[in-house]
Amino acid sequence: MANVKMLLADDHEIVRDGLKTLIGSQHGLDIVAEAENGIQALKACGEHEIDLIIMDVNMPEMDGIEATKMIKEKYPDVKILALTMSDNDVHIRKMIEAGASGYILKNAGREELKKAVQSLMEGKHYFSDSATQSVMMELVRSKGKSKGVGPADITDREVEVLELIVKEHTNQEIAEKLFISVRTVDAHRRNLLQKTGARNTAGLVRYALENHLFSGNQ
Repeated sequence: MANVKMLLADDHEIVRDGLKTLIGSQHGLDIVAEAENGIQALKACGEHEIDLIIMDVNMPEMDGIEATKMIKEKYPDVKILALTMSDNDVHIRKMIEAGASGYILKNAGREELKKAVQSLMEGKHYFSDSATQSVMMELVRSKGKSKGVGPADITDREVEVLELIVKEHTNQEIAEKLFISVRTVDAHRRNLLQKTGARNTAGLVRYALENHLFSGNQ
């Protein structure tokens, strides 16, 4: 299997150097380009074959949110892992809406970074524990602010399943927590994909955030 070709996008050289130190010891990962802002990141995608970008959210000239939108439009197969000092739920939501598949904080260690990269390259999404908690708190704070659950008719049980999906639980774990069978969980997941129009788990997470899906369930 070919090595994962990575781009590091952060306006602080010390952060990029730190990431290179963490990534340098990981087999199968190659850093092929660096960028100090979103404009440079977009340009690098046209000059190099990039599999995955570790993207800082706050950068000059073009921030990570706008860069993520543009890169995903032009290079949809590129995976983007958001990186920031802040677990601000607004940043998390905007990065997911822009197309990022994961989110970790800059204080993440080598093992978490490795796990995040591996998850994204397997087609999954990854949120650090702090980021996941922040996302869920945003949804809790939104409770009662919306009169509905969005355009899809999502049942209370499907909302429970989706909340656990967002928290990275497997079908087996969801089944155990909700005292239902794995087949039932799989059916709920299929129904959620059909109702929301999402193509994958990341799409379900994005849908939940965009529609404040948990806000209409008392």
